Amino acid sequence: MLDENQKSLFMTWLGEHGSSVMKVARAYTLNSEESQDLAQEILLQAWRSLPNFEGKAAPATWFYRVALHTAMNWHRKDKPRRSRQQSLVEVEAVATEGFDSAEQVQQRDIVEQLYKAIHQLPKTDAALVLLYLDELSYREMSEVLGISESNVGVKLNRAKKALSELMKGPSHVP
Repeated sequence: MLDENQKSLFMTWLGEHGSSVMKVARAYTLNSEESQDLAQEILLQAWRSLPNFEGKAAPATWFYRVALHTAMNWHRKDKPRRSRQQSLVEVEAVATEGFDSAEQVQQRDIVEQLYKAIHQLPKTDAALVLLYLDELSYREMSEVLGISESNVGVKLNRAKKALSELMKGPSHVP
């Protein structure tokens, strides 16, 4: 693939699927700076992987696969430093206090609890939940994760149950 064609294709796909990069980056990080760093790492890996794209999967599936694999590797390598940092949602909550209606605060609290619960799931389950939240079909999820559609269903049901239990934990207010 020619360099200009590659750049054009990458920019098109980035415009179409870039939001998935940010969603994955946010789910695997604790603060805004880390999220930006991971997103840049994902984009770098996607750029490097583009010449190897064979067209066997849809561009969205390919982007997700690169994003999830990069995030899981990054998460594993960077765990000691991250354990000493404050969560992104905690920082956001402090920064926006006093500017939201009660309903917005409640919604943000639910999202915060969801991300905290997702962080507690095994990383493959967290990846599956992210794909589900992004409304991918079972077929698309199976392509991204490299597992069968029936396995997606089984694993997703288990992940949902685990997530539900985590959301019911002591930090959840009914």
